[in-house]
Amino acid sequence: MGETNKRLTSRLNRKARVRKKVAGTSERPRLCVFRSASHIYAQIINDQDGTTLVEASSVSPDLKGEIKHGGNVVSAQKVGALVARKALAKNIKKVVFDRGGYLYHGRVKALADAARGEGLEF
Repeated sequence: MGETNKRLTSRLNRKARVRKKVAGTSERPRLCVFRSASHIYAQIINDQDGTTLVEASSVSPDLKGEIKHGGNVVSAQKVGALVARKALAKNIKKVVFDRGGYLYHGRVKALADAARGEGLEF
């Protein structure tokens, strides 16, 4: 097994452990983060209905021109702020945070802190 496969398998195992405990409801949907080398994505999901309520990413048209490269902390902060503003516009104030198996550090932490800074509670 290659190093990349091992790293991916480990992340998917951590993700499964987190998802056993974290589920989004209509009162408190799940803020889910996906991070790639070039971009970062965030969704707010109601798992009971299986619907995505809000989404934002470093490739969103709303952030076009503001982000030069989507794989850094600055872009993660902008995505976190954008997803929080969109959620508050839809009257979503409280969420549960799903880090997707990633360490709570760097870009994932920057996204979470920016979302909290805009008024999202988790």
